[in-house]
Amino acid sequence: MKSFDLVVIGGGIVGVATAYQATLRRPGLSVAVLEKEPRLATHQTGRNSGVLHSGIYYRPGSLKARLCVEGKRRLEAFCDEQGVRYERCGKVIVAVDDAQRGALDEIERRGAANGVGCERIGPERLREIEPHAAGVEALHVPSTGIVDYAAVTEQLAALVENAGGEIATSTRVLGLRGDGGRVRVATTAGEFDAREAVNCAGLQSDRVAAMTGGRPAARIVPFRGEYYKLRGDARRVVRNLIYPTPDPRFPFLGVHFTRMIDGAVECGPNAVLALAREGYNKAAINPRDLAASLGYGGFLRLAAKHWRMGAGEAWRSVSKRAFVRALQRLAPDIRAEDLEPAPAGIRAQAVAPDGGLVDDFLIERSGRVLNVVNAPSPAATASLVIGETIADRLLLDEKPSPMNVIRQS
Repeated sequence: MKSFDLVVIGGGIVGVATAYQATLRRPGLSVAVLEKEPRLATHQTGRNSGVLHSGIYYRPGSLKARLCVEGKRRLEAFCDEQGVRYERCGKVIVAVDDAQRGALDEIERRGAANGVGCERIGPERLREIEPHAAGVEALHVPSTGIVDYAAVTEQLAALVENAGGEIATSTRVLGLRGDGGRVRVATTAGEFDAREAVNCAGLQSDRVAAMTGGRPAARIVPFRGEYYKLRGDARRVVRNLIYPTPDPRFPFLGVHFTRMIDGAVECGPNAVLALAREGYNKAAINPRDLAASLGYGGFLRLAAKHWRMGAGEAWRSVSKRAFVRALQRLAPDIRAEDLEPAPAGIRAQAVAPDGGLVDDFLIERSGRVLNVVNAPSPAATASLVIGETIADRLLLDEKPSPMNVIRQS
């Protein structure tokens, strides 16, 4: 059995950032990161659009808003210090018709409240920034950027190891139990003992939380986001990032165009129920995962309330033509032959028992385990600040109370 001060479960960017911040806050602290896959950043961290979010969308005062704005500043500084490539390229959020102007007003208001600089622009200025974009109005957000989050995670992991920490890949957690003021973590690579543990298991976070004996306030329902990428010369249609004005009822931003740090341009994603929590293709089915989703009252209430939108997302999943039409609302010059399939991602969406989508970070304490139950976008952008917040909570809370909830409703 290996003994540590802190064990972090999950080798995505939030988990590794938490380990890194713990080593900074208390030099000499013994830390281990446990990752079930052979490499870090395999799931959500390595399968996203790589956007450094500005913080413009989020409700003022929410954890998302506060942590994103500061997190972006800190992550850019980290990349500068560590030589990780990123780019502040800017994006436009486009209202394609008059009906979307009101939602654009609300985003502009939120941006101002969150301290995010943006410019309200008309069609002529929009065409100067993105010559192939179409809309009646838009917000230009110059501070939005792009980065490779897997590369950031690898650099954080190297710093953890340099500080004496251990990164244990191919190490699946099988169970957790309290033992005399300590935490015992049973894994496929043996048992780990720690003073405290942090659950950053992403798509499996609610299941790991259940191992602690706590009852998470929400369950994870996996939504697959499917992407295309632009072929060759078609990349000229998109200079940087082109986003639609999102539907305020949902945390999903709608299909959009994203230039990646490697120069590729991705289009998407949609959002459809995944039949497996780690099923990145349409044929992947995990009976346990599917039963968990369909047997959860929260998901059934969500589906009953929003079945029409869900049907539209599912139709875009099976019909490339429908997907292309959605993209053409933003960039009319796009054609079906310009698109080729790109790797999908899966969002670990926490759903409350009443069917509500948990749209903020949700962190719950159960004994000596801190469970990051919900860490949706912009968690990657905010990862250094999330990790610092968790590390401070752990190191200052010598006698943790059960189910001490850290969340913003």
